[in-house]
Amino acid sequence: MFKKFEELIHSGLQSKMKKNMILIGSLVAFLLSMMMFPAEIVLAKMLPGKNNATFNIYVDLPEGSSIQQTQRVSECVVSYIQKEKEVLDIEVFLGMGSPLDFAGLIKGSHFKMTENLAEVVINLTKTHDRDEPSYMMVQRIRPTIQKNCEAIIPKTHIKFVEPPSGPPTLAAVVAEIYGNSDKGIRHLAEHVEKIFKNTEGLVDIDIMQDAIYDKYEIKANSIKIARSGLNLKQVNDILYLAFEGMGIAVKNSVEYNDQIPIFLTLSDETKKFTNKDKTAVRNKLSSLRLMNQRGMMVPVTEVVDIVSVKSNPMIMSKNLHKMTNVLAETDMVSQVYPLIDAKSQIIEQLANEYDITTVGLFNLKFKEKSSGETYLLLWDGEMEVTLDTFVDLGGAFIAALILIFLLLVIYYKSFVLSGIVLLGSFLSIIGVVVGHWVMDLFTADTFFLTATSLIGFIALIGISSRNSLLLIDFTKSLIQDKGMHKTDAIAYASATRAKPIFLTAAAIILASTLLASDAVFGGLGVALIFGTIAAVIASLMIVPVLLHNSDLDKHFGFVERKSVDIDNPDHFV
Repeated sequence: MFKKFEELIHSGLQSKMKKNMILIGSLVAFLLSMMMFPAEIVLAKMLPGKNNATFNIYVDLPEGSSIQQTQRVSECVVSYIQKEKEVLDIEVFLGMGSPLDFAGLIKGSHFKMTENLAEVVINLTKTHDRDEPSYMMVQRIRPTIQKNCEAIIPKTHIKFVEPPSGPPTLAAVVAEIYGNSDKGIRHLAEHVEKIFKNTEGLVDIDIMQDAIYDKYEIKANSIKIARSGLNLKQVNDILYLAFEGMGIAVKNSVEYNDQIPIFLTLSDETKKFTNKDKTAVRNKLSSLRLMNQRGMMVPVTEVVDIVSVKSNPMIMSKNLHKMTNVLAETDMVSQVYPLIDAKSQIIEQLANEYDITTVGLFNLKFKEKSSGETYLLLWDGEMEVTLDTFVDLGGAFIAALILIFLLLVIYYKSFVLSGIVLLGSFLSIIGVVVGHWVMDLFTADTFFLTATSLIGFIALIGISSRNSLLLIDFTKSLIQDKGMHKTDAIAYASATRAKPIFLTAAAIILASTLLASDAVFGGLGVALIFGTIAAVIASLMIVPVLLHNSDLDKHFGFVERKSVDIDNPDHFV
């Protein structure tokens, strides 16, 4: 078999047209593989979805909502989750977040301490006991739950949060908006939120800020209290007792050594207001009466003033600068492409109100035309981690290429031979990209080019460089020691070294199949499998052509004088 392969290589090297076809074909394959990224045939992402045994649901009602309303929405969510046969148990935390973990610390679960918030924790069966991954289940049930449960209370947000497969972030896509004007930051954030909602691929969109709503303050009127024969403590105590509750007495018991406190408050039904208006508050307070010094019952409404005010939202800051976050998750897609779409929509739709300039690669600077106020939009979240990771891995890849090139130059004392080795190694990227496209055709969800894929590509540089080194060194030995012609030596070296190259490639491919099915390291396995195949083809077809086109006598420091038959060294040609 290898003899026929030698003859094939030999005939190809003797034909200029065949050599040009191989080089042109390699160039075309490289260009086509690179075009798969802008054409979105192969998509890049930090890490793919991870099949977990748990996920959380954040229930976020409008500020000012009662705990009863939060409970109604949470019960709606639970009713749909209970229909899933893969669910083992469900925990609901009303008015608070679940016990804090690392991901929850990043996402701000410790802020969930108000009546309008709840967190639902869902535990699933073990990953190997179910066919549907957790991220596919989330994608399936999210639209149904959001459509039916968010409609119970207007402006409710229900968000699905899965444990991250990589570093935990606030969200997949985070738009950080900085400025000096609170009102301007809020206004710009609302514009960005609307654009996110119209961007395909983005879900669970929310603004990380308190809404401004109307509320009522009850202020004690000291003059009216004095004229009514009451005191301020009486008024404060009756209001606190009615709506918060307090201990009013103790009870002795023969069964306990300590006294048992008696706690008094209005029932849950009695605490409820008929409407969210001033009249409803006044009617509720009018039922509370206090006895003055003369034994007369005085309604609380006679000694207090009910004042309508706006709520005081929490002011967020980062690095001592006022800011707010607009959050969005991605629905089984990469973060890069929705962000690019959202950025173009922001520039297009807000151009009438702001002068917009690009800062860096994706960040935007806004200058309000009417007031001259400036704002800055910085992208963060998993999107930023993805960019940083790919940039760092790209830098590591370039550093590896430069280091290998310098070592080869020292070894061969030739820039051309070193360049041939690196070019053969670099062409393995064709296999990496094509391999991800092939795997995407056979998987139910998108098979992304991930950070682990780039790690596999960097590892391939050493493997494919070794193949080229074996070929070049053996060719050099045949020319210098055996006196073979260049064409014969390259063909014979390619055929002879094909066997160890194939065996090495087979070992790598078989070992990498164990990684290919993993959720996180699947990209690494696919990169090694298909990249190794491309590296073998480059080493046995492209490298021989490049060697034949170079002046080996000059690079080897040897002048070719005669040629011998490798099988019969005594026979000169």
